[in-house]
Amino acid sequence: MGRRDAPAFDDLLPGDEATEAAIVGDVGAAEPDLPDTPSAKVQGWGRVFRTNRALWIIAAAAVLSLVVGLLVGRFVLSPADAASLTDPPEAGLITVAVERGILSNDVTIRGDVGYADSVEVTIDTAALGGPAVVTGSVPEVGATLEPLAVALEVAGRPVIVLPGELPAYRTLVVGLTGPDVVQFKEAMRAVGIDAGDPASDLFDATAAAAVTELYAQVGYPAPVSDEGAADAVLAAQEGVRSAEQALAAARADLGQASGGASAVDVRAADNAVNSAQRALDVRLTQRPADPAEVPAWDAEVSDLRDTLELRRLERRQLDIAPDTAGPRAAVDAAERQLADARQLLDRAREQALPSLSAGEVLYLSELPRRVDAVNVTRGQVLQGAAMIVSGASITLIGAAAPADGALLEVGGEATFELADGTPHRAVIAALAPGATQGDRWEITLQPDELTADQAMQLQGRNVRVSLPVGATAGEVLFVPVAALTAGPGDEARIEVVDGDPRDGEDAATRLVVVTTGLAAGGFVEVEAVDGELAEGALVVVGR
Repeated sequence: MGRRDAPAFDDLLPGDEATEAAIVGDVGAAEPDLPDTPSAKVQGWGRVFRTNRALWIIAAAAVLSLVVGLLVGRFVLSPADAASLTDPPEAGLITVAVERGILSNDVTIRGDVGYADSVEVTIDTAALGGPAVVTGSVPEVGATLEPLAVALEVAGRPVIVLPGELPAYRTLVVGLTGPDVVQFKEAMRAVGIDAGDPASDLFDATAAAAVTELYAQVGYPAPVSDEGAADAVLAAQEGVRSAEQALAAARADLGQASGGASAVDVRAADNAVNSAQRALDVRLTQRPADPAEVPAWDAEVSDLRDTLELRRLERRQLDIAPDTAGPRAAVDAAERQLADARQLLDRAREQALPSLSAGEVLYLSELPRRVDAVNVTRGQVLQGAAMIVSGASITLIGAAAPADGALLEVGGEATFELADGTPHRAVIAALAPGATQGDRWEITLQPDELTADQAMQLQGRNVRVSLPVGATAGEVLFVPVAALTAGPGDEARIEVVDGDPRDGEDAATRLVVVTTGLAAGGFVEVEAVDGELAEGALVVVGR
């Protein structure tokens, strides 16, 4: 009987009768038959283990891993599982400590930092006879424009900085009226120059005299409205002298025609009339600049007029002649010519008074101003905006809800952080409610003085601004609002823990009656009325 092939490795399973028979058959084919005894069976199983040792090792390892896994899953617990299997601890009291400090209720906004009210500066050069060449006084960026400063020099003439909001739009000459005249007078008063009554909108001789003083202070000659004005004054003065001589001659002729008085008397009367007339004329040109002196001047002028009329009456009394109509008419005509000549002289003198050119004054509100940009250089023809100026100091501009804005007031204090995180003080400079109900309020704040480096670091930043709307006068005790309870008489109470809060309801506590003050940020100011209360004491806020 030939040898059979042994069964495949995967088909050898212990305990299987077919397998055992196959193994026994193989053994029987190789060796002589053995008696069917227990030792023979052991030897057969030993051959199975020896022949498939690797398989049995792997099987044993798998069984061992399974048992270990079951044991670990049964007896090893995570901390969370262990905690879930334990009983929860007994709840204690929820407490906070009483604090001492300054309690304040703040409105918080965001504010943009920058130089306020930036405007472009344009200069009216229409009155110049030639090109508007910049000849000097070009400011540097960062320079400050004060009242009476020369912002620029154009064609040899200054552009003088004055306080005001209305731009200069015409040349001011004697006789003009309008709001620009009022602004000029107010600006002169602001810089200490008398320009007459600021309530009057008439540009008169006093205002013209103020122009002369203005230019004297900035170091330039005052302009005139007409280059030939001085010659016109001289011509008018000559016309007055000629009219006076003609009148004197006419009166002499009238005296001779009357025959009632001697030539000496007539000449003396004429001289008296002329003298009274000259006295009146001189006084008329001496109108005082101070409004308080005007009434006295008016009285003197009135007296001089009365004196003149009296002298004329005395002179007429000398004219006793049967026929003086011709000479009298000549005298009347001469007197009219003299009056006309004097009016021409007055107008010539007014036209010779200084004027204020629109191109030589720059009105700016909220002076001083800072020069942010300069668009011209010396020797350049001025075109467009000459420069850009803004407020000379840093401002913070933010917005708040109407309810918060209504709590604020001009002059109120605020704080914000500098670039390095240091708190810095500011003051509310302006409050502007929204155009309609519900619109946010615009808040303008003026910081305390900043160094140049601080201002540069803050420029253009958006910062958090805190505006206190209520604060305690000093340090006070305060607790969370949740610590307050109401007593039987609606008195405010807090529960102070004297024992260990972890003891829960068994902890030793006591009730302290308090009065409350300012509430802010979830805290409230308290002061003990019945019982003791100190900083650091624990008060119950929950159980």
